Amino acid sequence: MFRWRIAQFFEILWWKNYLHNKDKSAYLAWKTDYWRQFLQKSGIQLPPDAPVLDAGCGPAGIFTILNNHPVDAVDPLLAQYETALPHFSRADWPNVRFIDSTLEAFAPENRTYPVVFCLNAINHVIDIDQCLDKLTDLTASGGTLALSIDAHNYGFLKTLFRLLPGDILHPHQYDLAEYQNMLTRRGFTLKRTVLVKKEGVFNYYLLVGEKG
Repeated sequence: MFRWRIAQFFEILWWKNYLHNKDKSAYLAWKTDYWRQFLQKSGIQLPPDAPVLDAGCGPAGIFTILNNHPVDAVDPLLAQYETALPHFSRADWPNVRFIDSTLEAFAPENRTYPVVFCLNAINHVIDIDQCLDKLTDLTASGGTLALSIDAHNYGFLKTLFRLLPGDILHPHQYDLAEYQNMLTRRGFTLKRTVLVKKEGVFNYYLLVGEKG
């Protein structure tokens, strides 16, 4: 919990620094293009009008391109984003129900989603196993879970980062095989593993799973 609280503190600082001097309209236009390309790479076909969950949505998550869908967007930092970042306002997204909550505490009544996105968020949570169980429960039978992750390329660095705050924004440190196993042992069939960005310490992957 302490490591998570530290990560959340630095998360909002990261966003403030990153968006400093970025024009809102230009940034959101760039982000829209980014998410459209990302969705195309995913191969996910969104059923018309289907409800969607954007878990760990951040201030400019994939909810920004899902105007034709009812979206639940969940993030514990939403209030801070709206206060600190002129780039984010709930009023800009009338189709989105924003929920100020950790994923662990999020509990929609009698609801599952045909498509669940958890993009660059699962290694930010408090309890990763609890959150993956929650995402599994929230994904409808036969539905799709899209999980994007920073996966370690080197075992010794993974071990080191678990011991020391070498990656302070991310309390959880795993490699690709470990993330894939987290989905398959929860009953998901991995339909696609997409290398989104290749880097030195981590590669950024998108895992697309279908719930059995």
